[in-house]
Amino acid sequence: MIGPGRAVRVYARACPTDLRKGFAGLSTLVREGLGDPTSGALYLFVSRDRTKAKALWWDGTGLCLLSKRLEEGRFASFWESSAAGPVELSAAELQLFLEGCQLVGKTPLSPREIDPKRLIAGDLADRIRRCSTLPARPTSRF
Repeated sequence: MIGPGRAVRVYARACPTDLRKGFAGLSTLVREGLGDPTSGALYLFVSRDRTKAKALWWDGTGLCLLSKRLEEGRFASFWESSAAGPVELSAAELQLFLEGCQLVGKTPLSPREIDPKRLIAGDLADRIRRCSTLPARPTSRF
């Protein structure tokens, strides 16, 4: 699939969007409430009837406009469950959204991000604590 990798940040607009807009119109919507269209994040827009979605994404050389129309069913609605601000999704949640999953944006579907620095420091602290509480081993004399 041509598109962003797993590390991309995804922001969905939390209100219906007129998807007749192209690059310029969607870029303006991003600047007005979601962020910088050239930041490398993917910005997701959904039509009022929730059968069409567009994504605007900067790939490093230019803007890409990705579009999908569902033949059956509807996309999840971000404006029914969120405040006026953007909804942040993980790459896995974006995939589920594009497949028509209705739970996206309503409940967390991905685990929280793990801070590798905290994880390593926590593991190291646990190991040091365990080693300091072990009884001393008797030494054998041969």
